[in-house]
Amino acid sequence: MSEPLNRWCGHAISSLTTAQVLAEKARRNGDKVFLRYLPDGSCLSYRDLDLLSNEIAHGLAALGVGHGSHVAILMENSKEQLLTCFALGKLGAVAVPLNTGNRGQPLRYLLTHSDAATLLIDADLWERYAEVGDQVPGIAQIVVRGDLPRGAAASGRSAPAVHRFEALYTGRHHPPQVEVRFSDLAYIIYTSGTTGPSKGVMLSQAQCFLWGLSHAQAFGQRDDDVAYICLPMFHVNALQGATYNALMVDASIALQKRFSASGFWRDVRDSGATLTNLLGAMVNILWSQPPAPDDADNRLRMCMSAPIPSFGRDFERRFGLRFIQSYSLTDFGPSHAFSLVDPVAKLGSCGRSRAGIQARIVDENDFELPPGGRGELVLRHDMPWTHSMGYYKMPEATAKAWRNGWFHTGDRGYIDEDGYFWFLDRVKDSIRRRGENISAFEVEQVLLGHPKIKNVAVFAVKSEMSEDEVAVAIVPQAPGAVTPEAIIEFCSGAMARFMVPRFVLLIDELPVNASQKVEKRRLQQMAEEDLSRFWDRDKAGIVLKR
Repeated sequence: MSEPLNRWCGHAISSLTTAQVLAEKARRNGDKVFLRYLPDGSCLSYRDLDLLSNEIAHGLAALGVGHGSHVAILMENSKEQLLTCFALGKLGAVAVPLNTGNRGQPLRYLLTHSDAATLLIDADLWERYAEVGDQVPGIAQIVVRGDLPRGAAASGRSAPAVHRFEALYTGRHHPPQVEVRFSDLAYIIYTSGTTGPSKGVMLSQAQCFLWGLSHAQAFGQRDDDVAYICLPMFHVNALQGATYNALMVDASIALQKRFSASGFWRDVRDSGATLTNLLGAMVNILWSQPPAPDDADNRLRMCMSAPIPSFGRDFERRFGLRFIQSYSLTDFGPSHAFSLVDPVAKLGSCGRSRAGIQARIVDENDFELPPGGRGELVLRHDMPWTHSMGYYKMPEATAKAWRNGWFHTGDRGYIDEDGYFWFLDRVKDSIRRRGENISAFEVEQVLLGHPKIKNVAVFAVKSEMSEDEVAVAIVPQAPGAVTPEAIIEFCSGAMARFMVPRFVLLIDELPVNASQKVEKRRLQQMAEEDLSRFWDRDKAGIVLKR
């Protein structure tokens, strides 16, 4: 018998708010460890998670943060970062987690476009804000985690008020008395633009928990699982795709600040992790490490990887684990899963559509293709509130993505006769590098701000790590006006580290079609035919500062 239309995976959708879920989990699990923070070994129990997020919610409320307030979060993985997200959820405020690599023009855009009035920031990242602070007048107050940087408390009529994060711990453990609904906006999470700036994806309170339930159901996760997380919590992979599903099945997480090839397996063993997620080059990096006798000495029973590499079966045998795969989009949510019960012959696919998901492959006119036909993947869900609420302040982009009643993923592939989806490539003009989605448009806009650059085209080329690298073709204002080294130096101070191009081609003119649009495919073909024509930052020995 199917569930009522207002329930999913045994849960009433109307009950899926941060306050209700955390309170119920605290009652159920009490002192069971939910989070172990590996850098210092400290832990948070389920009860701690509920009570401390209540404290911080009261502290934020005292600063004027309330229902509907937009709060930007520029923080590395930490207990405080997660507690802040949950505290904002209890207030009905909107969390805007920002990639900590952002700086300069992209950061200014995100702080402005999101309508954030409050910024929570790590002291170590203060310089990022300071570079653009006078250009984001909407930020009225800043909460700093760590020692206040010199000059951070500067006063003045236009300067934002600065507070210490520690002051948010009010000692008030009762839940804030705020009416919050499952349908309220909980997050704005930015994903790379295609032909424009980054888009803020709106996630409701309910969707975050439904995302976790979907993962737990699709992969058979259990209350004795420990998820090792070293991916950044400002992305949905670590937050909705690892933390929320652990929460929904009463499991635990072991949180590391960032990925380290040398420390990865030590962390996995020491934490007793049974699950973990890897992206792109992380798998290649771990595989390239010299084999060791204790490679398989771990408790991992499954490892999510996107994509699963060609040497996937050998990787599984060497490290004593099994690969799973999820196809999920920040813009939509999770849609497909390849789990432990799926046949090995389908390894490398994204799996079959999950419960409630309808998936099709369509041609350029949105007509469905037969099994095996290659086209764009489009999606929709049977249940309301299980996918995103669209793009913040971008109604035209939302309408375009949802045309003809289906969400258009921008990804090409095919669905085989058994219903398994196989990813091929991207329709959209975005670049996937080291787990980060990069907007070619945003990199181009930064470069066009260089006084010696006349025109520019940014595009993806395949690297030895089997994923994208950022390449750029540049038309200088005059021959010899700019060098590749100078371009890299300029980019390093103006954009996130992961966005800085690796390959540079100085060219007289960009190839264009009859409509005068740049033909990036021709530039990609040039790279495929002879990459040695491009200056290579790695071969030049240039190391970017973190």
